[in-house]
Amino acid sequence: MGDLKLVLFDIDGTLLISRGIGREAKRLAMLECFGRTGDLDNHVFGGKTDWRIVAELLAPYGISSTDVGRAMPNYETVMARHMRAIRECYPAEAIPHALELVAALRQRDDSLVGLVTGNTSKTAAIKLELAGFDPAWFPIGAFGNESAARADLTRLALQRARDLSGGAIAGGDVFVIGDTPDDIQAARAIDAVAVAVCTGYVTRDQLIAANPDYLLADLGAFLDLVPI
Repeated sequence: MGDLKLVLFDIDGTLLISRGIGREAKRLAMLECFGRTGDLDNHVFGGKTDWRIVAELLAPYGISSTDVGRAMPNYETVMARHMRAIRECYPAEAIPHALELVAALRQRDDSLVGLVTGNTSKTAAIKLELAGFDPAWFPIGAFGNESAARADLTRLALQRARDLSGGAIAGGDVFVIGDTPDDIQAARAIDAVAVAVCTGYVTRDQLIAANPDYLLADLGAFLDLVPI
């Protein structure tokens, strides 16, 4: 295994809680871009990419995932515009210990910090800033506007980390941290270490059933319990 460690964070439920701004921004963007929202209020977002969410909501209207993918560049721009417009109405906050863990990892010479998130690249940055994170702290990222499949995003992030570092990073040197079974499955796609945290929107039993390598109450335990 190589010396460089790559730590990839999910955003919602892992780094921060954004209290509904994503759902409302989606509503406004879908109305503007597609003229409809489907059953948005009852849709479960956890672990899904924005591309997949929009595709699932619009499938009953004959709009395919491929159609949604073609619309993604415009959609993410529109969604970011709406999110910025309503940001004062939705207080976001960092989940306990998240800021401290990111800071500690950034101080290490052997670690590279990144994101694998279902959010689009533009809305991810807005949410991070709302909760006190600087998007520049995460030089690696793969985002929900880039694929409907979350596993594609871990593959993208790993390749981008290799390109940035100029070296080989083995799957066993990658740590994927998230709060849903989808995060765990996406870690498996690149043979990474799957770290689940109980700070999000699914139950502890659901996370246990997905068989993560490590299950943490919160990010405060990461450096003590995960050998990185």
